[in-house]
Amino acid sequence: MEERMRLLIVLLFMLVAHSSHAASDRLSAENIRDQIVGRTVFLAVPFGGEFPLNYRRDGRVDGTGEALGLGKFTRPRDSGTWWIDGDRLCQKFSTWYDGSQLCFELYRLDETRIRWIQNNGDKGTARIGPAL
Repeated sequence: MEERMRLLIVLLFMLVAHSSHAASDRLSAENIRDQIVGRTVFLAVPFGGEFPLNYRRDGRVDGTGEALGLGKFTRPRDSGTWWIDGDRLCQKFSTWYDGSQLCFELYRLDETRIRWIQNNGDKGTARIGPAL
């Protein structure tokens, strides 16, 4: 019984340490401005490949799914606006997502990759590409 208690304490400690480490990797508004704005961000898609989104310095965002063959299913190109709300990157496209506002928490995975969590709970990863 004592051994189980020790194991439980160790597991709880590891969980707390991991969650506090993950919180420290969250991008702030300043990090978003420095590391995302003015760059192409490539969203990893479940069936392979990447979906590029261009976060332009003037507040516009645009993307294309043509390389992934999305023209068969949806409008392959769209544009809209982006902004920062607190420490979240938000965007609204003209037609994609029915023009709904989407906001994302961003977490650094390594030098070029981030994890995103959308305000509806959807999650994914992306690669930060070159400056526009």
